[in-house]
Amino acid sequence: MPAHVAESDSTPDPTGTTGTTDPLAHERAHLAASRAALRGMREDVQALDIRDVTANWVNAAVLQSQIDDRIKALADLSHTPLFFGRLDYLHAVGGEPAEGADGERFYIGRRHVHDAAGDPMVIDWRAPVSQPYYQASRTCPQDVGLRRRFGYTGGELTAYEDEHLTDPAEAEHTSRLLQAEIERPRVGPMRDIVATIQPEQDEIVRSGLGGTVCVQGGPGTGKTAVGLHRVAYLLYAHRERLARTGTLVIGPNRSFLHYIEQVLPALGELEVKQATVDDLVRTGVEVRGEDEAATAVVKGDARMAEVLRRAVRSHVTAPVEPVVVVRGSRRWRVPAYEIQEMVDELLARDMRYGAAHEALPQRIAHAVLVRMEEAGEAPDDRVQNAVARNPAVKAAVKAVWPAVDPAKVVLRLLSDAEFLAAHAEGLLSEEEQKRLLWAKPARSVKSAKWSAADAVLIDEAGDLVARTHSLGHVVLDEAQDLSPMQYRAVGRRCSTGSATVLGDLAQGTTPWSTESWGEALFHLGKADAVVEELTAGFRVPREVIAYASRLLPAISPGLAAVESVRESPGSLAVREVPGGVADLDAAVVAACEESLRHEGSIGLIAADARIPGLGAALEAAGHAYLAPGEETTAASRLTLVPASLAKGLEYDYVVLDEPAAVVDGEPDERTGLRRLYVALTRAVSGLTVLHAAPLPEVLVQA
Repeated sequence: MPAHVAESDSTPDPTGTTGTTDPLAHERAHLAASRAALRGMREDVQALDIRDVTANWVNAAVLQSQIDDRIKALADLSHTPLFFGRLDYLHAVGGEPAEGADGERFYIGRRHVHDAAGDPMVIDWRAPVSQPYYQASRTCPQDVGLRRRFGYTGGELTAYEDEHLTDPAEAEHTSRLLQAEIERPRVGPMRDIVATIQPEQDEIVRSGLGGTVCVQGGPGTGKTAVGLHRVAYLLYAHRERLARTGTLVIGPNRSFLHYIEQVLPALGELEVKQATVDDLVRTGVEVRGEDEAATAVVKGDARMAEVLRRAVRSHVTAPVEPVVVVRGSRRWRVPAYEIQEMVDELLARDMRYGAAHEALPQRIAHAVLVRMEEAGEAPDDRVQNAVARNPAVKAAVKAVWPAVDPAKVVLRLLSDAEFLAAHAEGLLSEEEQKRLLWAKPARSVKSAKWSAADAVLIDEAGDLVARTHSLGHVVLDEAQDLSPMQYRAVGRRCSTGSATVLGDLAQGTTPWSTESWGEALFHLGKADAVVEELTAGFRVPREVIAYASRLLPAISPGLAAVESVRESPGSLAVREVPGGVADLDAAVVAACEESLRHEGSIGLIAADARIPGLGAALEAAGHAYLAPGEETTAASRLTLVPASLAKGLEYDYVVLDEPAAVVDGEPDERTGLRRLYVALTRAVSGLTVLHAAPLPEVLVQA
């Protein structure tokens, strides 16, 4: 049935509880009452007096911080609908279905709201009772008689649409409100999709905390939104555990993280941290250098983990002298061969280098205590600790198992050809070793021009020395672009937890991007992860995704093309511009002006080298523009996007400048075509492609 609107609806209120003959008025009244209840919940928290329940100022500060967070979580965002759907169950939820039993009604929203008596006004979308809103169907109604969707305009409830799931006389139809919400023009950062989650997405969102899930999804399938909503769901279902262990969202760059940063707060989740892989590993060193692609590929290879392990362990040397501990008038001697046995045992256990460094003096001290006991003394733990701190023991440990600085280990590997060759033997070829060595070796850790790949190596070496702290759950987006060593760095952050891995193999735009999820998950340490594939596209129009999919046989053979559910005739325009650079610039500016006549955001995507010239052309024409990640507003809707930063971003209308330049801007053709695939699939409503140079052959031939 079509959506109902306030102006034309006169159907009686089916509940008979409001006395009105206008269901929309009834729903608006419930919305107003729910907002009032939410205000009441917030005021109750604000009124809490903690002066008599805290023992000291530290407890008071902690409790006040928790109260402040609760107040923020209960904020009523006027532009965000408090509820977006309603479920009318045929029977009481949780009870056995019985003939004539009364059903229950639940309003589904972004957060739980209850009235002064504690009765629910709005049910959190993550609650079990809300799941049929996403999963119920005519073939499996899940005891739902009616599912109602609501439409909003500027925070005002303006329409509703019903599905009677158990009525055989009602024809199945596509929800107009659902489609309108999916296609709604976007201004500002990414928004949540709680009102439009599809059944296949919901299954991934609600999968358990114990296992890792990998989501392969083409452009417009909603994989990023699925990952973020999965975090929100896990925090709801396992809040106490994740409050202790922590959660983290990892994105490809800061622009992307800025774009998605409002999604979780809109769902009431304020404590989830966000970072890039570079943020995780840049601890203690400053990244100022940049590697050539071939060098970065070698540094990112998983074989480097074994090179580093050998290099770290090479600091362990055989003892050559006994340890003699003097206590009072007695001398206690531990021979070198016995110390060697201790070292061999620690090496065989494959302990972290630093943990073994701490354990060795205790082992030596224990050997001394055994001799004391054999001599008739009765030493206790305090004596053992004192012996472990004895200068002779400390000197022996320093000689045999010295402390190691991870950055210095990597510095030596990249500076000392003999040291590298000794530990890369049988792992790296001579040519690969030459690529690793710096032309001008740095004198110190501080003076070295470390690259991003070097920081990952230092992070690996650091984990060999001391275990990296593990979080409860990590979301890794755009995962296809990581090197094996970067996967290992992320895997260390969830070694005792789980992960949600999101990506698209066809959008791998680094020379080291992964070829298969099996390989990626192995390096992540999650080889047993479940791989799910999203193939239904909800954002990118069918014409646009079909055009971009011409590249798939060349960039990712065997990968299924996305099947868009959106038909938008005229959404694609490909125009050749005769003339030189000035003519192309003018045509691009004109295309941006044409796009700006539409509602929503506009992205001008171009090869990185073309950005300065296009920026100057826009300014000369009087058009201000934003950088990627800057928030669009009603007054400023045009963003100039280097192709290297386009991944993960979406715009209502995209103008793509010179595809050949996008391809040529990458170190190889496959990577260039993948970068072009990304750029072609950023549009939600319309794509205009402008070119002066010939289009890539794979586009033309297809």
